[in-house]
Amino acid sequence: MGRLLSRLYLALVGIFLAAPIVVVTGVSFNEKQNLAFPPQGFSLHWFAEIFVNPEWLRALVASVLLAVTSAALAVAIALPLAWFLWRRVAPWAQVFQLLGVAPFTLPPVITALGFLTFWATSGFYGQAWTAVIAHAIFFVTLPLVTLTLGFSSIDRSLTEAAATMGADDRTVFRTVVLPLILPYVVSGYAFAFVLSLNEYIVAYMTIGFVRETLPIKVFNALRYGYTPTMAAVSVLFVAVTAAVFGLIARFGDLPRLMGAMSSKD
Repeated sequence: MGRLLSRLYLALVGIFLAAPIVVVTGVSFNEKQNLAFPPQGFSLHWFAEIFVNPEWLRALVASVLLAVTSAALAVAIALPLAWFLWRRVAPWAQVFQLLGVAPFTLPPVITALGFLTFWATSGFYGQAWTAVIAHAIFFVTLPLVTLTLGFSSIDRSLTEAAATMGADDRTVFRTVVLPLILPYVVSGYAFAFVLSLNEYIVAYMTIGFVRETLPIKVFNALRYGYTPTMAAVSVLFVAVTAAVFGLIARFGDLPRLMGAMSSKD
């Protein structure tokens, strides 16, 4: 009886979480320009609108470029920091970890206002590269956490053996450490990419008044009414997220990438 209630409870939670996605997906297939659910007719026109309409396509390209570059920069910042923290086991070294985690733990509005003030004061407000730096700093926590998990899973005797054989720090990192943490690099990049693709507040405060990413485009379009294109964009975001982590699950050890230890550990 207890197991049945547990399964029923989990099923209800699953339905509760999936219901908004089901409704938004149904709305995106409406034949007419309304947000009716169940959908009235069936059409893929609103999905095509994202790639055919120049404004939506421009916003999509801007979002993808921002996510690709900012995630790469976030990993580039987190990797040497995690490597340093793993090698320097000392209380003072944790200060750097706190600095890496701080941007993501602060309320997004506070962080966004900080970026807005900084870029406006420095005279670079509105430049595309400022959003890349802002997102990289904002999401550096994610690859930092995954890379910290990756380094913690490394047997230190492997690096000690390589050093004993005459390998310098650069060779040890390239031949021993990097192959072991590569899955964690990929997962950290994936986390930062997906969240950057969907992020609105920091991007809006940084470049929102001069250029549009896809989330900014959705919110700006709300001023002129509601169309199923907005629902189609939401479905596209969900599909991209599912595809990214589906590929990681297919070609990697997803539970381990999420921090779980294998039975061998």
